[in-house]
Amino acid sequence: MRLRVFVRLRAPGYFSTLIWATDATPARIDGASEPACPPHALYPPPGGSLCRIVTFPPDRAFRGGVRAPHVAMQQTRTLDFCIVLEGEITLVLDTEEVELKPGDTVVQRGASHAWSNSSDRPCTLAISSHDATC
Repeated sequence: MRLRVFVRLRAPGYFSTLIWATDATPARIDGASEPACPPHALYPPPGGSLCRIVTFPPDRAFRGGVRAPHVAMQQTRTLDFCIVLEGEITLVLDTEEVELKPGDTVVQRGASHAWSNSSDRPCTLAISSHDATC
């Protein structure tokens, strides 16, 4: 699979690299063709999954130094496994904020959340998202 990188022009330093996608579970491993998936996809297709490497720039790079994570709050119907590879980031939830460092792992189960990088360096996460139901 050719790596596909998505860059947000309104968020300098944001990169999302699609590593792999599946369009069904169980996934096919018999050499079938790769599922079509745009590089900017944030959510897996119904019954499928996405694996991405995402780099979040410092908030000040695109928010002018204003920390307003609620603007980016989202809720998905996915089961997400998130691993901090490099840097530091804050997982913003409805009732708390969790500071994460390299090696920290989060399992998200459809929670309303946002990512906030208040450090001076980019933060890179590996995120595996799987279609889920309530």
